[in-house]
Amino acid sequence: MRSPLRRLSLRARLLLVTAGLLLAGLALIGVVVSEQLQRHQLDRLDAQLGSLTALVARAAPTGPVPDGGAAPRAELLDPALELVGAPYVVYLDADGEVVDGLLSSGLTGSGLTGSALTGSALPAPARLREVPTDGSAVDLPAADGSGRWRAAARPTGDGRGVVVAAAPLAELDATVDRLRTASVVGGLVLLGLLSAVGWFALGRGLRPLRRIETTAAAIADGDLTRRVPALAPSSTEIGHLGGSLNTMFGQLERAFADRAAAEARMRTFVEDVSHELRTPLFGISGTTELYRMGALPERADVDRAMSRIAGEAARLTALTQDLLLLAQLDQTLEAQLDRAPMDLRTLATEARLELHALDPERSVRLTGPGGSGAPGPAPVTADEARLRQVVTNLVGNAAAHTPPGSPVRIGVGTVGGRAVLDVVDEGPGMTAEQAAQAFDRFYRADPSRSRAGGASAGLGLAIARSLARASGGDVELVTAPGAGARFRLTLPVPHQH
Repeated sequence: MRSPLRRLSLRARLLLVTAGLLLAGLALIGVVVSEQLQRHQLDRLDAQLGSLTALVARAAPTGPVPDGGAAPRAELLDPALELVGAPYVVYLDADGEVVDGLLSSGLTGSGLTGSALTGSALPAPARLREVPTDGSAVDLPAADGSGRWRAAARPTGDGRGVVVAAAPLAELDATVDRLRTASVVGGLVLLGLLSAVGWFALGRGLRPLRRIETTAAAIADGDLTRRVPALAPSSTEIGHLGGSLNTMFGQLERAFADRAAAEARMRTFVEDVSHELRTPLFGISGTTELYRMGALPERADVDRAMSRIAGEAARLTALTQDLLLLAQLDQTLEAQLDRAPMDLRTLATEARLELHALDPERSVRLTGPGGSGAPGPAPVTADEARLRQVVTNLVGNAAAHTPPGSPVRIGVGTVGGRAVLDVVDEGPGMTAEQAAQAFDRFYRADPSRSRAGGASAGLGLAIARSLARASGGDVELVTAPGAGARFRLTLPVPHQH
């Protein structure tokens, strides 16, 4: 069963807890103060009663004062009486009976005339006999139960009787009761005032939470650009909460943006793949349809048709292999790489020979990374077959997008502690917009290039960069219109032990 407090707002629960703690604190303070006041007043009265009994006990006779005897002087008793007020003072003889010898022994002029109260409002005589004679004070009830008395006793100087002095506690009890009443009333008033102030203070303090709630609701409705405003200094709890929520909201916005971008890329990818597959398939389908219709009567026509089908099938095979490789690269191809020590100069030499074979008229130079000097050592630990595919794609891109016979430079060495291999051409170059998309899948800098006739599907550079990154490196492009292009493969150099 849920607690009723859980149905209340946070503001109300905080106020109830605070008010409860404040009420408990005020009650504790009131009890402690009233008890201390009562104890202090009783200690003071006990001391006064002790002084009075000691003084009276020395003066109290057991009978009439003999002729020539010296009666106690009244002025000796007056200060003690003023301290206690109007005490009830009696003399108990050796048998514990109350006698009046004290009042008839010459002390009447002292003011020691007994209490103004009489009868049942006084302590019962039997209870007076129970008062200890060591000077310690005790509480005695009135005979009719109407009040309390504080009494102390002391034996007389001759040891034949006991003097008992008692003072009413009505005034002391009334003082303590007034203090308790004032504490309760003042505490309730203070509790009410502090509760009202606390209600408004909590409302103001929790206002940022309502702003956060409003922001969260707006984001839930689809406005991912909303953020929590700066509601408090960053060093406070509310400031920390707002900053953390803004970080989370930013990550959510980026995640949704990345998801939307991924979906857009996937749609584009599917469209491009469909187009790339449709072109050779249409070629194969059209050629076979011509053969079926008898439009290829001559053997030479059939041979040309079969050659065209073989070419389109080769394009389909290459495209399928490239797509499969990209799918592997999108997962965890890094764990499948067969790494071994090698030098990029080997791949540069092979690429130079391959480019010469494709275009014997083209000038291909092997240099250092800066374009001068001999190729430098570029040791790496990588999968040689995969890196060969990277370099082949870079060199093939240079051959495909530069005029026949234009020079190409392949630079090898180390730069900044990393092994590099540059493929630099002197072709038309690319604009900044084209360069930003050069590594996208199915991207062609020249859209007018036909997808048929052996044209690239636009996957070479995407595969090259993905393979390089899987090997711990990257492929970078530096280009400008009319200034050619430089593709740089960078890989980490193995640590020397």
